[in-house]
Amino acid sequence: MKQKFSTRWISSKQARKQRKYRANAPLHLRHKLISANVNKELRSKYGRSISLRKGDKVKVMRGKLKGKEGKVDKINLKKLRVSIEGIQKQKKDGTKINIYFNPSKLQIKELNLEDKERVKAIEKSKEIKQGEKKSPENKKFSGSLNSGGIKDVPKKK
Repeated sequence: MKQKFSTRWISSKQARKQRKYRANAPLHLRHKLISANVNKELRSKYGRSISLRKGDKVKVMRGKLKGKEGKVDKINLKKLRVSIEGIQKQKKDGTKINIYFNPSKLQIKELNLEDKERVKAIEKSKEIKQGEKKSPENKKFSGSLNSGGIKDVPKKK
């Protein structure tokens, strides 16, 4: 029987394969897929994007509700969507329901740093990023290069 999710898949240009990857991803990888852009003030501290957590203050960047702000209320890992406090839709019978947003259409304004695990994860990612910048060993080609820029390959006789 063929696996639903391939652990060896890296990327594809085909949209159908990208959708399949997201739809069949296990929970530990889905959490990484729920990441949002960080505003310019926080970018120097935390990097370009961070996975969302409950309690983060976010701003809607696209759609009819562009410009609205609020705290993250719920995160649905199964559907890869996020609901925001205070942004609701009213049904015909008068009841209010939450609107779910795609995290790529949100921007993080303020992080919820009460979560100890998140603080540890941010510190760990900082250390990893600093380690990458310092070490010159992180190059695309690990073999010796000749003057032509081609990797030395033994010739067949």
